[in-house]
Amino acid sequence: MLRRLMGLGLALCLAVLSPQAAWAESGADASQSAPEVEVSADGDAARIEGCDFAAEAFECSRTGSARAVDGRDFGYTYRMSAPDRVAVVNTADYAVLFIPQEAADRFGIASEGPALDDVKSLLAALDSNFSARVSPLAGQDEWYAFVGVPGDGPDASLTVGEVTYTFGRELTEGRFYVTVEGPDEAYDVKAEVRPAQMDSFRLVAADAAHIAEKAGPVESLGAFLASVDLSPLWVTLKTCGVAIVFVFVLGLAAAYFTMRISKRAQDVFDTIFTIPMVLPPTVCGFLLLMALGRNTALGQFFQDVGFPLVFSWQATVIAAVVVAFPLMYRSARGAFESLDPNMMDAARTLGWSNGRIFVKLMLPLSWSSIASGTVLAFARALGEFGCTLFLAGNQLGTTRTIPIAIYFEWMNGNTEATWFWTVVLLVFSFVVILFINLWSRHTTRYRQRPRLDGRSPKPRRSGTRGGSRRSHGDSWRGATDMGAACGVAREGDLLGGEGGVR
Repeated sequence: MLRRLMGLGLALCLAVLSPQAAWAESGADASQSAPEVEVSADGDAARIEGCDFAAEAFECSRTGSARAVDGRDFGYTYRMSAPDRVAVVNTADYAVLFIPQEAADRFGIASEGPALDDVKSLLAALDSNFSARVSPLAGQDEWYAFVGVPGDGPDASLTVGEVTYTFGRELTEGRFYVTVEGPDEAYDVKAEVRPAQMDSFRLVAADAAHIAEKAGPVESLGAFLASVDLSPLWVTLKTCGVAIVFVFVLGLAAAYFTMRISKRAQDVFDTIFTIPMVLPPTVCGFLLLMALGRNTALGQFFQDVGFPLVFSWQATVIAAVVVAFPLMYRSARGAFESLDPNMMDAARTLGWSNGRIFVKLMLPLSWSSIASGTVLAFARALGEFGCTLFLAGNQLGTTRTIPIAIYFEWMNGNTEATWFWTVVLLVFSFVVILFINLWSRHTTRYRQRPRLDGRSPKPRRSGTRGGSRRSHGDSWRGATDMGAACGVAREGDLLGGEGGVR
């Protein structure tokens, strides 16, 4: 029986391990058959040892456009920097590779053969640095390759199924495109074909390609920091700095306003002021775009006076104010509601105006919560993405904030820049949270006033000596109210007793 069990276990082990061994052998064979590609440190050039040609000036377009060009529909288009480039369109099911006739004749490349395999290897190696592992060419199994003359002629096109791919078309003067067209205008190329990206490079002689050697970690970091565009950082800081001023003033004003109206009106205005915190940021951006765009009288007025409220830096401030305002409002209102109304009444009996009560009494007593709400609102404005992108767009140096830069750098395959801006936001978030914690601890320690006998002000537990929790809390609350009232009275005396009772 034991031998049978051991034999069965051995058979199961062999059954599990044999496919893995076969896969490992096939993977090893594939790795041995694939040529070793030397990629430049900047990722725009590559060559293969023993190959007569190399790749240079590599470009990767992650997104195309389905818009009409000069009123004509060309399906789905990708922009090319020049028509005489090797180009490939990668889709969900296959890849279409185009090689210009001039380059093919120069280096002896045909529609199939070892030279074509070298072109595919160059493309796959260069694409791996830009595709961000979303849809890499290296994982594509089905290829359609052809040699032709770029332009509008039949030699520049290849039809796969119902879809026609044309390379190097000059749709407007001086602008060249790759077009992906269906059988008719009703055919949705993006949904049916699902194009992922378009890669292209220029074929040059192997000895003419410039392959930059990879530097060390310190040198690479220094080169990256020297080349990175810091405009998203300055746009973000400028936007958040201006927005937090409006958020602070409007949040305090709204909280004070809702405290002085009826309960029914409070419910209505509280709902209005809190809605941006509940709605998705994209919905807020859409509503603001509809309200402040050129199709409204308000938006057109500001457009005419040269102060546009959409797709401008002002729009980034408006978006940040709208999404961060509810945090400031809720923090301020909660702090005001926690104040003892008897202190306000005592101040009024001394002749204090509502403005003086707000500045001299309500703000100092609520400053801890107000400061925390301000920091949280700043952090919310710092991380705003959806509303800003909808209302202000993505204009480098004007409206591109750090969250928008992270998204578009990742979509363009720039992983290093994506990590850089992610780390910057993480550092900002850490500093903000640390500040809130330190501030809260400081204000909590300040509010715990020491007792006259030097003991801790922490109340006794129920059932211990010194009375019940209720009696102790009542006495402590009475002492606090009397101390506050005496403090107000003393200030009134020092100011000459303005309307005060001596």
